[in-house]
Amino acid sequence: MLKSSELLELINTHIAELAFARKPQGLYAPVSYVLSLGGKRIRPVLMLMAYNLYKNDVNSILNQATGIEVYHNYTLLHDDLMDKADRRRGKATVHKVWNENTAILSGDAMLVLAYQFMADGCPSASLKKVLDLFSLTALEICEGQQYDMDFEARLDVTEAEYIEMIRLKTSVLLAASLKIGAWLGGASEEDASGLYDFGMNLGVAFQLKDDWLDVYGNPDVFGKNIGGDILCNKKTYLLIQALEHAGEEQSRKLRRWLDAAEYEPAEKIASVKELYDEIGVGRMCLQKIEEYTALAAKSLEKVSVPSEAKAELKDLMNRLMNREV
Repeated sequence: MLKSSELLELINTHIAELAFARKPQGLYAPVSYVLSLGGKRIRPVLMLMAYNLYKNDVNSILNQATGIEVYHNYTLLHDDLMDKADRRRGKATVHKVWNENTAILSGDAMLVLAYQFMADGCPSASLKKVLDLFSLTALEICEGQQYDMDFEARLDVTEAEYIEMIRLKTSVLLAASLKIGAWLGGASEEDASGLYDFGMNLGVAFQLKDDWLDVYGNPDVFGKNIGGDILCNKKTYLLIQALEHAGEEQSRKLRRWLDAAEYEPAEKIASVKELYDEIGVGRMCLQKIEEYTALAAKSLEKVSVPSEAKAELKDLMNRLMNREV
């Protein structure tokens, strides 16, 4: 079994060697730029790890792993545009380096490229079910994004609605990465489904940790501006819990900040964070992260391979849940 660090090196090398020979350069340069920003490469690493539970020749599915990473970065490119984000992984976002139209068009090209990578070299016996799951996952991510946008106009979003949104927007791609890797490795349907469930629960915990880091993370480590979700009134787990559990005076203060059209950004972030601390939503979020991490671990236990073979997946899960970025 290869370590996750070794698999990360493999996928990083493969992506670094990609050369988009087609023109115009103005379309493909942003694609190369986005992929060069690196990141944790969690999704392709998970795909390779799932495959490696059953087979050792992980190089044979590097194209599929690249496809999942290109797709993920396509979603980030468009998310940054929708969110008007200035930074991604500590660097300027595509629409800031180029412009909004370029970000849209290069993102569209990345979606097509993702499908090409996913199909390239995929065994014919697995091609249909792999592309069917990939397509369903892509559609579910769009559904999750729409829910996220719908929530912007609501102050009554429930915890259950939010969990379903992040399941669609974040978890399904982690889950699909694992299931596709398992399928290509020759896993049983039971194991493939178990790994899918593991990814689903891990994804919810991962996004909840992202919510927590946006408020309580170190900006020098996090790679994004701390408090960005607060500034745009994003319905995160913390804000939803704050709205539900705030006392009368806390609710009045919180809603004043949510309704404010003009404000000093640093003041809003500090004030809302102070309210979060008073209400205790940071602690609530950490407890929910622990719940879904435990569910992920339980799903992984059901996968019928030796415990030592699953050790790398367990280790990766623990590192993701204890991360600072």
